[in-house]
Amino acid sequence: MAKIPNPTEGELAILRVLWRQQAPMTVREVHDALTRTKDTAYTTVLKMLTIMAEKGLVRRDESERSHTYTPKQAEELVQSSLLNDLMQRAFSGSAFDLVQRALDSTKTSPEELEAISKLIAKAKAKAKRES
Repeated sequence: MAKIPNPTEGELAILRVLWRQQAPMTVREVHDALTRTKDTAYTTVLKMLTIMAEKGLVRRDESERSHTYTPKQAEELVQSSLLNDLMQRAFSGSAFDLVQRALDSTKTSPEELEAISKLIAKAKAKAKRES
């Protein structure tokens, strides 16, 4: 599988809008959604979507007068790619160090800790089956 390009912060904001909508959107629709939380120029959104299409982050459908855009990758795949990049660059590839730093630097609710424990148990079971 080809490497997913890591989106910038602005590109991620646009991808979140597209993932939430789960349908093709025009530049105007993306712009309207983004300006609900941050003042962004229409031309900036247009330029960013053009760059994102060139990078392979979104698909542009030019079959209608108003082009529409959809994300090329699922949110989970992009998140995994970003996480793997961060883990390699900041934690020398150590999942343990990444998780330890995350737990040390933020307040984690008992419910989240329980859910994390279940994820760890699942990962252990999977690793056991694969070995």
